[in-house]
Amino acid sequence: MSGLNLAQLQAVHYTEGPCLVLAGAGSGKTRVITHKIARLIETGLQPRRIAAITFTNKAAAEMRERAAGLIGRQAKEVLVCTFHALGVRMVREDGHVLGLKPSFSILDQDDVTGILKDCAGGTTDLATARQWQWTISNWKNQGWDARKALAMAQDDHERSIALIMQRYEERLSAYQSVDFDDLIGMPMRLLRHHPEVREKWQRLLGHVLVDEYQDTNATQYELLKFLVGERARFTAVGDDDQSIYGWRGATLDNLKKLPVDFPQLKVIKLEQNYRSTSAILRAANNVIGPNPKLFPKTLFSELGEGEPVRIVDCDNEEHEAERAVARIQGLRAAANPPPAWKNFAILYRANHQAKPFEKALRRANIPYKVSGGTSFFDRAGIRDLCAWFRLWINNDDDPAFLRAITSPRRGVGHTTLGALGEFATQHKQSMFGALFNAMLPAVVPKRGLEGLLEFGRQINDLEYRARRTHGAEDARAFLADWLKEIGYEQHIYDGEDSEKVAAARWSNVLEFCDWMAQRAGGQIDDTAATTTVAPTKSLLEVAQTIALLSTISEREQEQDMVVLSTLHASKGLEWPHVILAGVTEGMLPFKLDDDEGRQQKVTDDVAARLQEERRLMYVGITRAQRSLAVSWTKKRKKGREMVACQPSRFIAEMKLDAATSREDPREKLRQLRAEFAAKAQAAPHTAS
Repeated sequence: MSGLNLAQLQAVHYTEGPCLVLAGAGSGKTRVITHKIARLIETGLQPRRIAAITFTNKAAAEMRERAAGLIGRQAKEVLVCTFHALGVRMVREDGHVLGLKPSFSILDQDDVTGILKDCAGGTTDLATARQWQWTISNWKNQGWDARKALAMAQDDHERSIALIMQRYEERLSAYQSVDFDDLIGMPMRLLRHHPEVREKWQRLLGHVLVDEYQDTNATQYELLKFLVGERARFTAVGDDDQSIYGWRGATLDNLKKLPVDFPQLKVIKLEQNYRSTSAILRAANNVIGPNPKLFPKTLFSELGEGEPVRIVDCDNEEHEAERAVARIQGLRAAANPPPAWKNFAILYRANHQAKPFEKALRRANIPYKVSGGTSFFDRAGIRDLCAWFRLWINNDDDPAFLRAITSPRRGVGHTTLGALGEFATQHKQSMFGALFNAMLPAVVPKRGLEGLLEFGRQINDLEYRARRTHGAEDARAFLADWLKEIGYEQHIYDGEDSEKVAAARWSNVLEFCDWMAQRAGGQIDDTAATTTVAPTKSLLEVAQTIALLSTISEREQEQDMVVLSTLHASKGLEWPHVILAGVTEGMLPFKLDDDEGRQQKVTDDVAARLQEERRLMYVGITRAQRSLAVSWTKKRKKGREMVACQPSRFIAEMKLDAATSREDPREKLRQLRAEFAAKAQAAPHTAS
C-alpha cells in the first residue's frame, strides 16, 4: 500500500459496506480499485468472489494487467469484465428460465437495424430504422419492454415505435437472439423475478467494484442493487464532473440515489491529481465551477505551476489546423530530444472536425491516427464476410449462421428462420445442423426449406474449397468468385440509400479480401510477435486467425502517431500535450438543431444539456498533462456557406491571464527557427 495517499488508503481499507469513491480526473482510481482487490483477498475473500465491472474491454484489460502485477496469479480468478460481458455470463448460465438457450446470438447494430426494417415491411429507409433503434435502446435502458413503452407513449409517433418494438421483441425471441441492451435488461429481470437466481449470484459475488459509476444508466443501477442485495458489499468509483454520456442513457440520478438507497454509504473523495500541472487544473476547476455539485470537490496538483494554458484564435478551420501543426512542430523543436508524436493529441466535439487537421498533418508529413471512429474490421461488410468464415470453421456458430444467411438474403424470411430456430432448440441442435434433420420439412414451408437447403449445400461446398485454396493468387480468385456467386456487390448497393456510401463499403470489402489473400500467400503473419513472412496457408487457416484482429488493433494503437479524437472517445486517456480545437459557441457547447431528434432525447432541459457540455469541456482540459492549447475559429463551414463564430463561453469561464494565454504558434515557430539559424551562424566563430 506504500505510495497511496490518505484518501486512497481510506478507500482501499473500507470493506465493511457500501462505499462511493469520488475520483477526480487523474486521481489514481484504477490504482485504488486494484489495491482494493488485493485488500479484499488479504482480508479472506476468495478472488473468484470479487467482481470488478468496467465500461470498456480496454479498461478491463488494463485492470487485469495491473491487478496481476499486484497480486500475481490470483488475479486470473477475479471476475474483471464489462457490464455486458457479465450480462452474457449470467444469461448463458440462467437464461433458460427466460426461455433462452445457452448458445443464443448477440446481434450487432447492423443486425438490429435490418430486423427493424423487416418489422416495418422492409420499406423503411436506414435513417428512420436507426432512429427507431435509438429510441428503443433508450426505453430498454430505462427498464421498459414494448408493453411498458406502449403504455407510456405520449403521441402517435411514440405509439408506432412501441408497436415496432413489440414486433422486434417477437423476432428476437424466434431467432433466440439478444441485442446489447438485453445483456443488461435480461440479467436484471432474472434477478428481480427469480429469487433462486438472485440468491445464487449474491452468494457468488462477495464484493462488487464498479468503475466509471457516473456512466451507469437506470437499468445498470437496478442490476447492481440486485447483485449486492441487503449486505451491500460494493465500491462505486466515479466522478459526477465527468458524466458525459447522458445521450446514451447515463444518469447522475444514480449518484443521487446511492445515499438514499444505502443510508450507511461511506463517501470518500480523491482530489489530488497526479496527471496535470496546476495551471491546467485551475482552468478545469474554473470551468466546472458553475455546475451544481452533488459532492463538492476541488482538484489540486503537486506537479508545479507549469506552462500557462494558451488560447489560439484562428480565421477558419484550415487556419486552425495550420496553427495546430505549427504548435506541435514548435513544441518538438523547443525540446531536446523532441517528444514523440504520440505525446500529442488534437481533440474536438464532432467527428467531421477531423478533416482539416488530417489534411494539414499529411501536408507536414506528420504521422497521425484518428481515434474513436469505426474500426475497419467492425464495418458491416467486413462483419458479413467474417460471419461466413466463422460458419465455415464452426457450423455450430448460430450468430454467424443468422448473419450469413441474411447477407445477402436468399428467399429465407423471418418466419422460416423463426421456425428453424424453434426446431433447432427442441432437437438440441445448432441452426445449421438442423438444416439436415429429416424431420425439418414437417415444420418449414417448402419455399423456405429450399432456400435453407441450398444455403447449407453452399456452405459445405465453400468450406471444402477454402480448405484446399492455398497462396495469394488462388485466394484472390476464390474470394472474387465467391462474392460474385452470392451477389454480394449488388446486396451492398441495394442496402444503401447513397451510391457513394455503397461504393465505399464495396471498396472496404475488396480491401479486406486483399488482406486475406496476402496472409494466404504468407506475405504477412499476424500470429507472430512481429509482422513476418510466413509459409503459404489455406484460406480456411487464414479465416481461423481472424480472432486475432483485436490484438492487431492493439498493436497499431502503440504506433508513434499524433492522435485525433473526439472528446467522448478521449475520456480515460491522457497526453503530455493537448490541443482542444473548435471551441466555439454552437460546437462546444453544442447547439441542437430543432430536427435533431436523436440528440434531442438527451433532455429538453437546456440547463441540463449545458451542464453536460461543460463537463465535456472539463474532460477535454483534464486530458492534458504538461501543456494545453484551446483554439477557436472566427468562421466555420456550415454546408456550402461560411458562418461567423464566437468563442465558447467556456473559454471565458477558464479565467485565464490575458497577458500569458494568447499565442500565435506560427510566430513562435518562426522565432525558434530564427534562434536556431543564429546559433548555427555563431557556431563557426565560436570554434575559431
